[in-house]
Order: sequence, then structure tokens, then C-alpha cells
Amino acid sequence: MGKKEPLQAVQVFGRKKTATAVAHCKRGHGLIKVNGRPLEHIQPKTLQFKLQEPILLLGKSRFSGVDMKVRVKGGGQTSQIYAIRQAIAKALVAYYQKYVDEASKTEIKSILVNYDRSLLVADPRRKEPKKFGGPGARARFQKSYR
Repeated sequence: MGKKEPLQAVQVFGRKKTATAVAHCKRGHGLIKVNGRPLEHIQPKTLQFKLQEPILLLGKSRFSGVDMKVRVKGGGQTSQIYAIRQAIAKALVAYYQKYVDEASKTEIKSILVNYDRSLLVADPRRKEPKKFGGPGARARFQKSYR
């Protein structure tokens, strides 16, 4: 039995509202799957471009050396897509920092942040809890005199 070389992998999460996506990035051939499906088959189709943003910004060449498997849970369709794109972007940055070199990681990070900061930094906004005396968090029931 020969000596097995250690597995080069990073695990990173992306969040949006209550959706959480965990990306497992390892050395490979440029394969990206979300919950076992290819990236192109993720619904809704209208937000397909949002999913592809990290890949289109950085070019397929940077993704050709890695395989990514993303698990996503919680939230709705839109917030899941935003969580997935954030997880993919953060996973690539983490992989490059750990296993490639600092210069290329810094370059990737600056490209992503200049385009959209939410690709690397989570949005802290959450739904405000509903209070009594009204239908929502701030709105009150209509007052009636009769």
C-alpha cells in the first residue's frame, strides 16, 4: 500500500435569510453540483444568471481544478440561490488561500467584492417578528369608531 496524499478540501457556508448552503470544495475537474444536481438544473430559471455570476466573473479556468458539492436547506427559492452563489464564491476563495497562493486569492477576492459584496459577506437582515395588535411587525389593525 502506497502512501495516500491528504485530501485537499475546504468546507464553507453561505447564508441568506434562513437559507444555508454548505459548499464542499476539493481538487477535481470543474464539477459543480447542488443537492446532487448540476448548476444548470436549479430552479427558478430566471435566477440562473445569479447562480452563474461567480463563474462568469472569474472565468471557468479558475473552477477547472476544483469540484464543488453544495448542500442547501431552508428559506425560499430566491434566498437559496443567493446562499448557493455566496457559498460557491467563498469556497473558491478559501480553497485558493489554503492550497494555491495568497496572490491569486487576493485577486479573486477583489474581483468578487468589486462586483457584489454579498458574494463574500452575508447579509445580516432578518424578518422582524410580528407583534400583537396588528397583522405584521409594524402595521396596526385599522381603527373603527362604529
